[in-house]
Amino acid sequence: MRRRAAAGLRALMLAAWAVAACAAQAGALPQDDGAGLLRLERGRFTVHHAPTDARLAASLAASAEARDTFPGLPRPRVRVAIWVAPDDATFRRWAGDGAPEWGQAFAFPLERRIVLHGHRGGKGGDALSVLRHELAHLALHEFLGELPPRWFDEGYASYAAGEWGRDEVLATNFALAIAFGRPPTFAGLDSAFQRGSGTAQAAYAFSYRAVAELAALDRERGLTLFFAYWDRERSLERAMRQAFGMTLGGFEAHWQKATRRRYGGLALVTDVSLGAVFVMLMVGPLWFMRRRRNRRRLEAMRAADAAQAERERASALAALLGEDGGGGPH
Repeated sequence: MRRRAAAGLRALMLAAWAVAACAAQAGALPQDDGAGLLRLERGRFTVHHAPTDARLAASLAASAEARDTFPGLPRPRVRVAIWVAPDDATFRRWAGDGAPEWGQAFAFPLERRIVLHGHRGGKGGDALSVLRHELAHLALHEFLGELPPRWFDEGYASYAAGEWGRDEVLATNFALAIAFGRPPTFAGLDSAFQRGSGTAQAAYAFSYRAVAELAALDRERGLTLFFAYWDRERSLERAMRQAFGMTLGGFEAHWQKATRRRYGGLALVTDVSLGAVFVMLMVGPLWFMRRRRNRRRLEAMRAADAAQAERERASALAALLGEDGGGGPH
């Protein structure tokens, strides 16, 4: 259980940072001329990789081609370039200065490009799942352009990649209870992605839950009808009304209530546990000081009792010797 929870948290930390409209912030465009990189063509995907990453590149290309559909969206058509960085320095250069340090892969939808670590770089994680997450960003952007807000973009990518099992969600939200205390607003999620890795972890998990909750509103069609309305109306609010019969604000309240109901007990356990730790930190030193003081008193009492017993024994012996000395010759 703990291993799976740790894996969920680690996958969340390594979740990719979608760069929906920041070509200006991207790193230098990757080049394979003179760099010794190879090209692998599979369907609409071109994988650029070093010879040492040939096996990884083949797995990535095969997985991308075999799973080239995404929930609720039409099948993507545009070509995608996947650049597998042979080392950390190359990855940072290709990702650009605006990329967070904890990212494992990055998508550049305007360039139809994905940059990810090769086998020698990164911090572990499932490369196929990471690539699936990035491809979902590109598929969503191909269909809706810049319409999706950040929370939906990231939540949908995690949902499409199937990054969260039940245990991982529970374990992650154990940390979320600490990070947020209560479910945030959608606007709050958008801003949370710009903060540190811990807050971003929570934002990823909350965004995933929001998209999963939205898809569950239509158990027969999922997000298919919703995406069709969104594409036609070019408005998230109108698409929500037509597909699900509720406003965006109404869904936000519904999602917050469902999240509190699902994880509220876990948050309470977290609060109680944190309270117990705080009490231990405050009371613990006093308890140890008192215990040490009592131990010293007990040792002093034992020493005093021993000294008193020794004096009494010596007094009794002296009395006996004195009586013998007074009744006859020594």
